[in-house]
Amino acid sequence: MWGTTAGKLLMTFLIAMTPVSELRGAIPVAVANGLNVWAAIAVAIVGNLVPVPILILFVRRFFNWLRKNIASLNGFVTRLEERAMKKSEVVKKSEFWGLALLVAIPLPGTGAWTGALVAAMLNMRMKRAFPAILLGVVAAGLIIGLLSHTVGLAIG
Repeated sequence: MWGTTAGKLLMTFLIAMTPVSELRGAIPVAVANGLNVWAAIAVAIVGNLVPVPILILFVRRFFNWLRKNIASLNGFVTRLEERAMKKSEVVKKSEFWGLALLVAIPLPGTGAWTGALVAAMLNMRMKRAFPAILLGVVAAGLIIGLLSHTVGLAIG
């Protein structure tokens, strides 16, 4: 299944949805498996955006539920919140553009998941946070797509 075009598209979509790898992992894997770079970018962007509204709307409630019902995860939840707050400085200064930049920079600890967590911790409204995250995800997708394509040409 994964060898078909549909399988490669699904694989790209699913990898892009996951924290840590997000589209930064999905696009290179897709291109390395023979998927067209533009298809990889488009599918990875959509996949990367799927969890964003859910995170913005519900992550704080979920963290509170974890603290209340599974006390052993309190330290983990606290570390996630602290990490988000450390990343929030640039967002606090220039809300929309800061969030877009945080998501767009293709480095560890950035991306849509971090951006959504920061937006939630700062109580940003969805109508302000989602477009900034969308812009950042598109920028990151284009950067990673260009790098993946360039490296693919150099290797192939």
